[in-house]
This record gives sequence, structure tokens and C-alpha cells, in this order.
Amino acid sequence: MYQVLYRKYRPKVFGDVVGQDHITSTLQNEIKSGRHSHAYLFTGSRGTGKTTCARIFAKAVNCLHPVDGNPCNECEICRGIESGAILDIVEIDAASNNGVDNIRDIREEVNFAPASCKYRVYIIDEVHMLSGGAFNALLKTLEEPPEHVKFILATTEVQKMPVTILSRCQRFDFKRVSAESMKKRIDFIAEEENFTVDDEAARLIARLADGGMRDALSMLDRCIGKSSEVTVDIVSAVAGLAGREHLFSIASAVAGSDASKALRLINDLYSNSFDMERLCSELIAHFRALMIVKTVRGAENVLVTTSEELEEYRAQSREFSLEALLLAIDTFQSALASIKQGVNRRTELELAVIRLCVPEAGSDVAALAQRVAELERRLLSFGEKPVATKPEPRKTEKPVEALSGSTDKAPAQTEQKPEVVSQFEDEPVADGDFSEWGKVVEHIKNTNKPLWSMLVGTGAYIAGGCIYITGEDPAALAEMLKRDKNTREVLIASFETTGKRIRRLAVDRSGAGAPSNVPKEDTLGCFLEKARELGVDVSIE
Repeated sequence: MYQVLYRKYRPKVFGDVVGQDHITSTLQNEIKSGRHSHAYLFTGSRGTGKTTCARIFAKAVNCLHPVDGNPCNECEICRGIESGAILDIVEIDAASNNGVDNIRDIREEVNFAPASCKYRVYIIDEVHMLSGGAFNALLKTLEEPPEHVKFILATTEVQKMPVTILSRCQRFDFKRVSAESMKKRIDFIAEEENFTVDDEAARLIARLADGGMRDALSMLDRCIGKSSEVTVDIVSAVAGLAGREHLFSIASAVAGSDASKALRLINDLYSNSFDMERLCSELIAHFRALMIVKTVRGAENVLVTTSEELEEYRAQSREFSLEALLLAIDTFQSALASIKQGVNRRTELELAVIRLCVPEAGSDVAALAQRVAELERRLLSFGEKPVATKPEPRKTEKPVEALSGSTDKAPAQTEQKPEVVSQFEDEPVADGDFSEWGKVVEHIKNTNKPLWSMLVGTGAYIAGGCIYITGEDPAALAEMLKRDKNTREVLIASFETTGKRIRRLAVDRSGAGAPSNVPKEDTLGCFLEKARELGVDVSIE
């Protein structure tokens, strides 16, 4: 009769338990020295070996010929426990036997000596499911049981355990099995069973199992039922996964704010019977991988992935800011919670994608943070960047008047600043009245109301490749433009409205208005003359 893999290859000795060396070595030493406790608590996520270690421990303490703290698995006691013929090893499922009466039965049984073994061992699985009254009934017996009785409690939710129970047990925390350890176990079983598993497929199974060895072997069993040659495609089909290319495509559509493309991809997957809950979970894992790659040095040590896939993650992570990745993970997690509550799965996933592709549609804090991050990105892409030059410092005794910028006066400097250049080539712009200034101000109204209110009623003209703003209160305007953010926003609005690439902005304090046909060289004349008086060398592009 066929036996499923996780039962067939259940460890028989402590050395076969995968990924729990910190626990098995301790239990072995306790059994060898004879200093084992009367009550143990095994905690950890599903499929990590809690019940398996409990059974091995029960055999080892009763084995007639133990070997280095392990059961021999050859004596009549070991064989009887393995086959279930010996009734001194009692396994109880607390999920279905959680009442006070069940615990009272145990309290009565412990008074009788074991029939065949040295110790009667009670293994209570999912012990956190016991009722409050059952826990209270167990307290005294658990604290001072007869010498021939041992308790092993196993739970996946230790936070639900009463403190009074925890204090009476020797606790062992089982870790999630690492992907590499899981892969080695899968390769071993594949060799024993005469089938093949690709390295990529084994890693994918390990990643989907999420640290549970039993889940990994159950999935491997299903894959073998489909084909004796297990590949990534077979694992994806068995698990109901959207392939990596779909995940990268959806993420790319989100990065490009292409909601139409993202919804078409989801529709294609839905039409091919992909589970939307699984797809949402996979998208969370995908964006987490992008976040890890973007923030962690040595991401290959954190992610379970191949070198080729890691490079794909790195390439795509450059399309997102960290704020965008955090927003995506949070949005998909909210969608997954709604899906699990029974809401329409496809609709929830589509809503999540639209929120990410159209940030202005969201009103929560995360969406607002994403919009601010996008605005900052636009400002940086439009603005100026310093060239990495190291000019020799020059001292000046008097301040130099600045012709362009947000103020008319520049503070005294003890060191020259690096040369500043634009990210794009300058295009010549004719001097004269800036007739489109009203449109620029109206454009700013949609992005920065306080700045717009200051610019309402002002005028502007262009001279020497610089926008000069005129108004009734030049001092207030100059004070406003001291903030680089305001200056950049005006220049961006000017470019988006008129297409003119002007990178300098100033306030006209004289009130003279636009000069008529002033050559560009004369515009700089006063500056050059003042610079010569001060003995300062000025380089002009």
C-alpha cells in the first residue's frame, strides 16, 4: 500500500530531524545522562518536527538498547511503539479533546503503572486549544506527576498558553526549516524514490513551503503524481502559481502606472483558473523581494532565488522608489485580508492594482506619501545637479551682488561652490515680456496653493535666459523664492506649460519691467564690472 512521502520519510532518530539541531542535541544529551524533565513544551510553526521529536523522545526514554541518546528501533518496545501496539504512549489531539472531562481521565490514568514501558508518555498536540477549565485541571498533575509519567505538549500558538502552564514545562522553540536544508532533504528523497527534481523546482517547493518540511513533502508528492521529472512549470501548475513572468509583468505595469495592462494580465490569469488569493500572496512576496533587493546588501543571503532571478529583481527594483514598494506591499496585504473575509477575490485584487497605478485615487496616508515621493522625483529629474569638481578656495573681503537667483544679494563666501549645470541642454529663449506667465501661475494653483496665492497678480519677463518676476511687494516675493522648492516648482510649471527650458529665476526689485532689446552680454555687465572691482575671476559659459 502506498504511503505518502511525509509519513514514509518521517525521522526515526534525532539525527534525521531537519533543521532543529539546537533541540535534538539537547534532548539526546538529556536522555544519555538520564536527566530528562517530566514535562516539555514544543512550540513552532506547522511541519517543523514537533510531533516527530515527541515520538522519538517517547521511544528513546523507553528503549531497551538506546544508542547515543537515540532509540535503537529494533527492540520490541521500539517496534511496538512504532506500530501502535503499545498503549503506554498516548497521543491526544487537544483540538477535539479539549474539555475538563478529557483531562480528568488523564489524571486518573497516571496513577497506574505503565503496562510495558518504563514511562507512560502523554503527547498532547495543539495544546493551546484546551479550555480554561481543562488547563486548570491539568496544572497539579503537570507540576508533580508520578515518576513513571512524562508530558510533551505541542503547540503552534504559544501566546495562547497560560503562564501557569509555561512555568511548569521545559520549553523548546522549533525554527522554520531553512530552504537549503529543505532542498537537501528533497534531493535525498528524490534519489531514494528514483525520480528527478530540478534545482529550481526544489528551491521553489522550499520557498512555497514557508519553513514547513511536511508541506514541502506533501507538495512534492503531488508533483510526482503529475510527472516523474519535477520541473518549475510542474510545481507552478500544482501550486496554482502565476509564473514569474506574470509577476514581473504586473509589477512593471504598476511601475509604469499602466492600469489597463495590469488588469488585462489579471484577467488572463483569472481566465486560466489561477487562484486570486494565491496571486495576491505571490505579488506580496514579489514586491517584498524587490524591497529586500533595494535595501539589503547581500540580498542573495535573504532571498531564496537563483542568480538570474536575482538580477531580474535588481533591474526591476530600480523602477520603484522605496516608498512605492512599501505602499504596494501594504495595499496587497489589505486586499489579501479582504479576500480571506469572503469578498469578491478578483475585484479586490483589481482595486488594489488600480490604487497603485493611480495614486491620486487614494486618500490614505500611504497614497499621499507616494504622491509626495513622485513629486520629489519629478523635481530632482528636472532640477540641477552639481558637477564633482573641487575648485581651489578663494577668499573675498566683500559680498558680491548676484544677478540671478531668489534674492538680489548673496552672502559673503569663503569658498567657491562647485559649478552647476543643467541636466538638459539649454535652448535660447527670446528676451521680452513673458506672455504665458498667467498660464504658469494657474498651473501652480493645482500643485501648491500657498505659492499660487503669492504669485497671483504678478507679472514676468525674460532677459538673458532668466525669468524676472515683477510685483507690488518684491521683498515678499524674494523671501518666498529663498526656498529652493518654490523656485524649482515655478521653473517646472514654466516648462510644463510653455515648453521653455529656463533654469534661472529672480525678482525684479527695480520695477522697471522688461528691457527692450537688451543684449545678453549687457545683462551681465554690472556683475562683471563689480567682479573686476573686487579682483574676482569669473568664468562665463
